[in-house]
Amino acid sequence: MMSDEKAILSLQNGSDVRGTALEGVKGEPVTLTEEYVNRIAGAFVKWLANKLGKKVTELKIAVGHDSRISANTLKAQVLKAVLGNGAKAYDCGMATTPAMFMSLVYEQTKFDGAIMITASHLPFNRNGLKFFTIDGGMEKSDLTDMLEIAVQTAVVDPKLEDVKKCNLIDIYAKDLCEKIRKGINATDHCHPLNGLHIVVDAGNGAGGFFVEKVLDQLGADTTGSQFLNPDGHFPNHIPNPENKQAMEAIRNAVITNKADLGLIFDTDVDRMSAVLADGKEINRDALIAMMSAILAPAYPGSTIITDSVTSDKLTDFLQNELHLKHHRYMRGYKNVINECKRLNAKGEVSPLAIETSGHGALKENYYLDDGAYLAVKLLIAAAVAKKENKSIESLIEKLKPIFEEAEYRMAINCEDFKTYGQMVLKTFEERAKAKGYTVVKPSYEGVRLSFKGDVNGWALLRQSLHDPKMPLNVEGDGAGDCGKITAMMLELLTGFDKLDKSPLQK
Repeated sequence: MMSDEKAILSLQNGSDVRGTALEGVKGEPVTLTEEYVNRIAGAFVKWLANKLGKKVTELKIAVGHDSRISANTLKAQVLKAVLGNGAKAYDCGMATTPAMFMSLVYEQTKFDGAIMITASHLPFNRNGLKFFTIDGGMEKSDLTDMLEIAVQTAVVDPKLEDVKKCNLIDIYAKDLCEKIRKGINATDHCHPLNGLHIVVDAGNGAGGFFVEKVLDQLGADTTGSQFLNPDGHFPNHIPNPENKQAMEAIRNAVITNKADLGLIFDTDVDRMSAVLADGKEINRDALIAMMSAILAPAYPGSTIITDSVTSDKLTDFLQNELHLKHHRYMRGYKNVINECKRLNAKGEVSPLAIETSGHGALKENYYLDDGAYLAVKLLIAAAVAKKENKSIESLIEKLKPIFEEAEYRMAINCEDFKTYGQMVLKTFEERAKAKGYTVVKPSYEGVRLSFKGDVNGWALLRQSLHDPKMPLNVEGDGAGDCGKITAMMLELLTGFDKLDKSPLQK
């Protein structure tokens, strides 16, 4: 049996806590137990007091959750831990991850810390915890330190009558409304979205509020919006803008209802993608291009930070059409956000850090990855374009479409998978150079190859951030190029017996 220490530390997933919270799925025993949640939340109280230099009794800590069916059970343990360790606890109820951070900013709340109970788009039986200070989401190293404290923290079980209520989502929604009103500056100040037909797909997560509390208040027609009711079983589709079924659902809703724009959120609304009136999906590279085009006039010549798997076509659009710089960095939303902060701190203007997953953080919005704020920027641009008798699609009409792409996830079948993966990458690069292939530099993650001539496109081999896997992304610019590049990559990977190359051979 796993020790308490190992079990608690194993719940770390980057800068978040995640685990299985419900029984019922074969082969997935409960790992995020009520006891561990209580101890981890108690450790956050102690860690936060030390970080802020405050007494525990001076702390005000907010607690919110998304629509997961284990949320209320875990929330009770978090609230008990906050109270039992001496701090004041505020129950924010159904909320979004970005709203929980903003609860530390708003004058009417000004909490010292916040805990969001969510596991983003993961299956219904999973759950997790995200932690916020005024500096933003917790860093990976800080979470490791905090979990070490949790190992030594006892369970507490006070009564919950001293918990205070906070209707945070109303405060957050009003703030979003004012941002849209200010951004559009329409004659009808109260209803600046009048005349726009917007449909929303919340995937039965926490994003349904955006229809009633934002779009309806601003005069938009929201007919056809779907899956707004919170339901942690996620009966309609996975609430994930990267999921093909989810994107097809919002695409169908836009076309069926003849809407101007469709918005889709993930479970806790820190990610967003969109669909235009003609059914064109604004996700991955297209979302990055759209947000960059919206920001470019205010930040000429600035740097856009993305993750490593973006297309060369995006680079061409950012640099040659928008006259911006493209800084392709590591995957992981905290990685791109921290790189954005670093560049701005040294004087290089970088207004946007954004992943192909839909995580997008703006410097003007506290470097917060906020799907609803991305939607705000998109809505402002759509309303302004409509006033000028233009389509929002015109912003990215010169972004060249991707012809063919593929992602292969190869398992590493050995215990020390990180060391093995590094050896694979080193040898892979050496073999590529020996073949005369172009190795793209700098590369902050994995080995990226570029092909021009008889075969055109690119490939990126990297290690997964957390799992014993090596993803390979391939993009071809013409008929057959993707398959040809994949075959070339398979040849470069010959002989690695602990790397499962079967996905490339199908």
